[in-house]
Amino acid sequence: MTQSKNNGTTIAIVAMMFLFAMISFVTNMAAPFGTIWKNQYEWAGMMGNMMNFAAYLFMGIPAGMMITKIGYKKTALVALALGFIGICVQYLSSTMSVDAISTYVVYLLGAFICGFCVCILNTVVNPMLNLLGGGGNRGNQLIQTGGSLNSLTATLTPLLAGSMIGTITKQTSMTDVAPLLLIAMGVFAFSFLIILLTTIVEPETEKSDVVSSIKGALGYRHLVLGIIAIFFYVGIEVGIPGQMIFYLSQPVADGGVLGSVAIAGTIAAIYWLLMLVGRFTSSFISGKVSSRTQLLVVTIVALALVLVAIVMPESAKIALPGSEADPVDLAIFKFAGGEIPTKCVFLVLCGLCTSIMWGGIFNLATEGLGKYTAAASGLFMTMVVGGGIMPLIQNLMAGTVGDINSYWLIVAMLAFLLFYALVGCKPSNSKAA
Repeated sequence: MTQSKNNGTTIAIVAMMFLFAMISFVTNMAAPFGTIWKNQYEWAGMMGNMMNFAAYLFMGIPAGMMITKIGYKKTALVALALGFIGICVQYLSSTMSVDAISTYVVYLLGAFICGFCVCILNTVVNPMLNLLGGGGNRGNQLIQTGGSLNSLTATLTPLLAGSMIGTITKQTSMTDVAPLLLIAMGVFAFSFLIILLTTIVEPETEKSDVVSSIKGALGYRHLVLGIIAIFFYVGIEVGIPGQMIFYLSQPVADGGVLGSVAIAGTIAAIYWLLMLVGRFTSSFISGKVSSRTQLLVVTIVALALVLVAIVMPESAKIALPGSEADPVDLAIFKFAGGEIPTKCVFLVLCGLCTSIMWGGIFNLATEGLGKYTAAASGLFMTMVVGGGIMPLIQNLMAGTVGDINSYWLIVAMLAFLLFYALVGCKPSNSKAA
């Protein structure tokens, strides 16, 4: 009996890891796709990303309710079905005229539907891995391991999208990335079948009144501050590479740096690759090093890296391998050389830091919540809308103060995470008022 239960737990963990990878596959298409739309409408670059994350505001709490009513597996299947529909709608926009505002509306609708998908998947995956790991350091370890797969797909997505888009021109449209959307449809259909046919032994969820559960969860001060921290964290994670893509892909004729989405996407992919390295490393040390210690260290390092990137002169540059005439082959990608500001290296290195933050904040904020864990997860997912709001604010700031100075917003958000790691995460027996 024990052996059977252990096997069921292992299968459940593997299934959740797979779903974790799906989340970033969908989310990380938004930034490179945004370069297409920014070329048509100056204000449109981050709107797809905004719609992706805006769905969290509407779906975070209902997703938690779905888990208590129909269970983790059925909730995941609903999410995958929504993801397939959302990708289909985005594909529809690739068949329409690129310069028509109605085409952009269709694309945004697809991004919004996909946002519902990733919100629900996040609500399923994080608490289930934490519960399957028994909470504490072991729960955080499983979340970090799943995050490693999440980062792998996060790395590949901008590489694929960037290589398909290449250099932005007036003729660039969603048609250029239609093959990636077709791949995404196939992945969602395959994932749906895999989860449908997988027997998952689910942790028990307590059936309780939703309003009272949310009220009970919000009674914990460390959770309330953790919810604010997760709002800012997702803004940091998305904003750092997202704004860098716009910074590097701006046409040279308009005063830009490189003017190539392919190179910008590759540089951003290195950021996500470093997140993979960070999460993979954390999966080994999380059983021994506390979430609080990890969060504290990486937040301080991230603050230092971003500050150096801001103050470093743009004249300091680093050469990339290859040249336009003789690009370096990386598997199916051609990496054309050139020079980028050295400050981008410091921004990319932030990936090592942001990699650990999500699991650490979630683990610290839900510590000791017991029956309120599902409700807390729903609240967390609602505040992931920060990944749409804060990068959009940063992008709008960039239009006024410049791309690099917009990173002062990142500094402010990291300062709050530092406060949370130092003081705000400490649980207490007494609840917040």
